[in-house]
Amino acid sequence: MSVERVEVVVVGAGQAGLAMSEHLTHLGISHLVLERGEIAHRWRHERWDSLVTNGPLWHDRFPSLAFEGAPDSFATKDEVADYFVQFADATDSPVRTGVEVTRVARREGARGFAVTTSAGLIEADFVVSATGAFQVPVIPPIVPEGTVATQIHSSSYRNPDQLPPGAVLVVGAGSSGVQIADELRRAGREVYLSVGPHDRPPRSYRGRDFCWWLGVLGLWDAATPAEGAEHVTIAVSGARGGHTVDFRDLAQIGIHLLGRTTSCVDGTLHVGADLADNIAAGDASYLGLLQAADEYVERFGLDLPTEPQAHVLGPLPESVTSPQLTLDLAAAGVSSIVWATGFTTDYAWLDVDAFDESGKPEHRRGVTAEPGVYFLGLPWLSRRGSSFIWGVWHDAKFLADQIAIQRSYRDYQP
Repeated sequence: MSVERVEVVVVGAGQAGLAMSEHLTHLGISHLVLERGEIAHRWRHERWDSLVTNGPLWHDRFPSLAFEGAPDSFATKDEVADYFVQFADATDSPVRTGVEVTRVARREGARGFAVTTSAGLIEADFVVSATGAFQVPVIPPIVPEGTVATQIHSSSYRNPDQLPPGAVLVVGAGSSGVQIADELRRAGREVYLSVGPHDRPPRSYRGRDFCWWLGVLGLWDAATPAEGAEHVTIAVSGARGGHTVDFRDLAQIGIHLLGRTTSCVDGTLHVGADLADNIAAGDASYLGLLQAADEYVERFGLDLPTEPQAHVLGPLPESVTSPQLTLDLAAAGVSSIVWATGFTTDYAWLDVDAFDESGKPEHRRGVTAEPGVYFLGLPWLSRRGSSFIWGVWHDAKFLADQIAIQRSYRDYQP
């Protein structure tokens, strides 16, 4: 049986894989990008119908290709998927769709790796895992099956009509959770929102989007998260033209705020007494960014309009000052739960020594201790911006350079 040979196999044709392909092409390194679905599959098929990006078009893109449209607007999920298809065409990326990688293992007594796929065997000197961090939806085993009619992960949610009649519990206070809860409430649903720890940046301040502020303040380039903040979610939205998420506003339109979901016993949901603390911590992150922005404007003498009203927070809703610690799901009419509780990874296909004792990728800026194996697209791979479209592009450039360096050693002849 013939075996195909290539220098680099890139697994995944999302933003990470396509960014990697551009840099490898620029360096003249032969490679294949293997994708079990289609280009940007998760953007097109695992997002809700009304989703738009949380960053404006001028920011959430690759440096080498601009989005079509107003720079300060927000792309729909399908526009993002179309953008990546356009990018793959523009860069002539060697993407093969419908090809699943089932195993990668080091070749016995030879250089490189055997990459087993649904389309046959490929041998490669280098392998880049560009499958990202958002692979396997996580639904905590809290509410027993059958307690309510429907339990789904946010990656399976599409629109309010998808859910059976009745109230909806949304668990998770990140961008997905708050946007889904807001959409459901505006569709006339009774909504309960379970709020955990989160950051809450302003959508814009003093005429600049928060993405700009994180850039000029150097926060996108933070190398490591603050202690205890590795998994803290960010509540921000590009919906309806973009707006600052404030849980006071969500309560004002009738969303019932709850603390973090902890357990469910005999149909009664139990939540932590942490709602006020979570709201206060989110407010502190919001006000902290405003203060840092003001200091930056003062330091550099920028002519940006003041916005004193942004510093004024409204009164806390009753659901925060007198928190509800239990919820009888049946009595409240809750028929559906949407779990906006994040994802985990699945590297069962990657049979190499590149993981720690807990099974997490072990690397420095994506470079592993297993020679020739690299990770790309993971949160905090090299900086805060690593899992964003523009951030993964810069990480890909670094890894492509590392591959080129190793390639030069490989090809050296004394």
